[in-house]
Amino acid sequence: MMKGGCVRVMELSKEKAQRYQGGVTLYVVVACMVAALGGSVFGYDIGISSGVTSMDPFLKKFFPAVYQRKNHEIFPDSAYCKYNNQSLIVFNSSLYVAGLVATMGASTVTSKYGRKASIIIGGISFLVGSAFNAGAMNLTMLITGRVMLGVGIGFANQAVPLYLSELAHPETRGGINIMFHLFTTLGIFAANMVNYKAQKVKAWGWRLSWTMGLAAAPAVLMTVGGIFLPDTPSSLIERGHLEKGRAVLEKIRGTKNVEAEYSDMVIASESAKAHTHPFRIILERKNRPQLVMAICMPMFQILTGINSILFYAPVLFGTLGFGANASLYSSVIIGAVLAGSTVVSIVTVDRLGRRALLLSGGIQMIICQFVVGITLALKFGGDKVLSKSFSALLVAAICLFVAAFGWSWGPLGWTVPSEIFPLHTRSAGQAITGSLNLLFTFAIAQAFLSLLCLFRYGIFIFFSCWICIMTTFVYFFLPETKGVPIDEMILQWRNHWFWRQIVPGIDEGPQNERLTEL
Repeated sequence: MMKGGCVRVMELSKEKAQRYQGGVTLYVVVACMVAALGGSVFGYDIGISSGVTSMDPFLKKFFPAVYQRKNHEIFPDSAYCKYNNQSLIVFNSSLYVAGLVATMGASTVTSKYGRKASIIIGGISFLVGSAFNAGAMNLTMLITGRVMLGVGIGFANQAVPLYLSELAHPETRGGINIMFHLFTTLGIFAANMVNYKAQKVKAWGWRLSWTMGLAAAPAVLMTVGGIFLPDTPSSLIERGHLEKGRAVLEKIRGTKNVEAEYSDMVIASESAKAHTHPFRIILERKNRPQLVMAICMPMFQILTGINSILFYAPVLFGTLGFGANASLYSSVIIGAVLAGSTVVSIVTVDRLGRRALLLSGGIQMIICQFVVGITLALKFGGDKVLSKSFSALLVAAICLFVAAFGWSWGPLGWTVPSEIFPLHTRSAGQAITGSLNLLFTFAIAQAFLSLLCLFRYGIFIFFSCWICIMTTFVYFFLPETKGVPIDEMILQWRNHWFWRQIVPGIDEGPQNERLTEL
């Protein structure tokens, strides 16, 4: 695999990064935390949606057929099929269709007007969507609110990972970028806590889930904070604001000595200006590795099966006979595990690297999915009822699965695509990543309840097979990006055992002068 060449390139890239002065400043931490609130918006909606769809008053008002199946055993032939309803599926999926379309539009806004513009638009859209859902009187209002939430999430998912990667120093980029996923998990956890309390308000508790302060607070902070955020130096320089870009770079690095990093950004900007059609350029052969990762990383992230567990955790536990209260309580536990494991990823990603976390997490998730599938096959369905001991085993396996996802594919499914593209295709590449993430999320949300009804326990074996495939893919095709400057990432592809056959060699491109200088 040309291991010696890869090691040499890693040494060159790290030596280049060491020329970048400064480090993590309080200013960067605060700015990144405000921007990362876009993740909490995404996570809060995932958690709220999963919780309210298990609340009887919500189902009775908007989805009476599901309510009848759930409470009156009208559809008794399989406990797996209680929630298989097309209207409920459309409710959950409408957000992701809207987000998919919005993400592609957000690419243009992010490129022409800066990353912070998209962050502000995302916050406003989420506020509007939350208001519609909280005051919904019919299914049309409910789905309209979901669409507006989707628009907000589309803009946030496109802009926030880019913002974090471009603002961070190369040596801490992984940990800072994972803040997006950390806030997503905190949003899920907060939503589960709200749902757990709101479901006790029998008649209108589901409205509390959207109207309580936690629903609006992240979007308000994201919108107002976005006004005061600095745009990234790369974005400012790309749009011709060189002096302002340097001033921001000096401020976020905490030093005036930023010549090396600033020079790289200017060179990358000049290259970007020569390319006016990023979506066309990204399809060229020389950009094939980044395009493959932009497609595969979000696809594999969703095909771990995590969104199925997060969307329908109360549904899953309710189906397994845990009861309504225990169902939402189990979701709270899952949210806490996910947030905690994401902190583990933040601490270790810039020490151990991306590959180590993805490979170890993949192996643990495979084992857990098999345990869940086999347990359900042997002990649940028909006349069988899960005993307390096997129920505990099932919950433990799901929590271990969520923990592995939280330190691996959860955060790194966003981090890796956001750091591998050159400046002229970076916004387009993130748009592809964000839209495909929502596309596959939509597909799983659309199909999961039907697949659960059809495959029963086999659905978990189905996802475990996909995790085997993605773990193998990482081992063979993903180079390590730890500590590599974002504008030097091309060297990793040029020296990878497989991708170097596709990407032009060093002596065929303008990067040769920069490598010679180093």
